[in-house]
Parts: sequence; structure tokens; C-alpha cells
Amino acid sequence: MHMRDSHLDTIVSKVPQVTFAFWIIKIFATTLGETGGDAVTMSWLGETTPEAKGTGYLIGTGIFGLIFIVAVLVQIRAKKFHPFLYWLTIVATTTVGTTLADYCTRSLGIGYTGGSTILLICVIASLLVWRRSTGSISIETVSTPKVEIFYWVTIMFSQTLGTALGDWVADRNEMGYLGAAAIFGGLLLLTVLLYYLTSFSRVILFWAAFILTRPLGATLGDFLDKPIAQGGLALSRYTASLALVAVIVALILIVPQKPASRAHRSH
Repeated sequence: MHMRDSHLDTIVSKVPQVTFAFWIIKIFATTLGETGGDAVTMSWLGETTPEAKGTGYLIGTGIFGLIFIVAVLVQIRAKKFHPFLYWLTIVATTTVGTTLADYCTRSLGIGYTGGSTILLICVIASLLVWRRSTGSISIETVSTPKVEIFYWVTIMFSQTLGTALGDWVADRNEMGYLGAAAIFGGLLLLTVLLYYLTSFSRVILFWAAFILTRPLGATLGDFLDKPIAQGGLALSRYTASLALVAVIVALILIVPQKPASRAHRSH
């Protein structure tokens, strides 16, 4: 019996506990995904020129997609939770989500409405397949390669969806970046109230909040680096990205990062 318990102690979730600090870092990470993705596709690869025709978005997606795949593979091979590795992988999902969403909605001509609809279907389908295959979509069960793959694929889809949603609300509804950020911030606050004041499914509320933090971060990122004429602050994408990296690293070092509760026992 003692040996069995000892073995179970090693089966620990490889994702962090969901605390207030988790959400703060997540928002900064998603903001970095927007500024970092734009820094590569627009500032470095010149996607702002008409001649680019989506090449910058496509190359950027390839670059960040490769980083994402490598990060996920390293994360899966890890024996325990590593804060910097986890958040590096999260940032990789936000950057590839930014460039992929921009390529689909702008270069392929799908549009924000079509792109958001397709990506929402992908997120829901990923969660349903994950639930059917493993019996749970709770992050506390993220401790095996199979579950980790579902987890990171779902996150990648959710980050891409969040980018499309953020751009759709900010650009197509003439609300501006701060107006769009206020909407998504309000929806996030509503999710928090549902968590504390109702008995609504905690797992569903987690994924709802996880998705909503992405467009919030995307619109904040656009506010930082887009031209003043478009409602932004026109800050350097490189400077904004480096500043966000510094903040995220500082938060990881200052705020204790512990793994989520032990994964459920198998009988």
C-alpha cells in the first residue's frame, strides 16, 4: 500500500495551479503573443506591404509553429512541472495563434466571422474528443502524453480563436482596441462571478476564461503597437515584446509556481 501511494505521488499534473497569478501571467503572455507575432510577420517579414500577399503571415506561422511543436515535445518528455517551460509553451501557442489567425482571416479571405466560426468549432471538437477519449477535460488530469497532446492542441486552437475574435470586435465593429478590451474584460469578469456565485461547471468556466483572456491580450497588444491613426500607441513591437517578456519572467520568479492537484488515481 505504501509503495502504491509513493507511486501515485509521482503522477503529478504538469500544469500550474489556477490562481490569480496564473491569469495575470496568462494575460501578459497572450499580449506578448500579439506583439511578438506582429514583430515577426509585420516588422521583420514586412507583411504590411501589399506585395507580401500573406507571405509574412505564412512564414511567421511556420516559424512559431516549429517552436510550438518543439516546446510541446519537450514539455511532454519532462518528468514534472517546470514553470518556465510551461509558460514558454503557452507563449508559443499565442504567437502561432496570432500569425495563423491573421493568415486565415486576412490572407485566405475567410474573414473574421468565418475564421472565428471555424476556430470555435475546432475548439469545441477538440474538447469533445478529449472528453470522450479520456473521460475528463480537467487540467488536473494533465499528466500523461496522451492528455498533454489534447491539452496543447486545444490551447493552440483557443489562442487562434481568441486572436480572430479580438480582431473581429476591434476592427469590424469600430470599437477600437480599448473598447474591445473592455468587452472581453467584462466577459471575463462575468465568468469570475459565475465561478464564485453559482455552481456552474468549473471545467467549462476555466476553458471559457482561458479563451477570453486571449482576445483580451490580443486587443491590448494591438493597442500597444498599432499606429496612432488606428487607435494604438505606436510603440515599437520589439520594445513592447521585450518589456512583456521581462514582466512575465519577473512574475514567474516572484510568484511561486506549483503544479495543479495530483491527477486522478486509476483503479
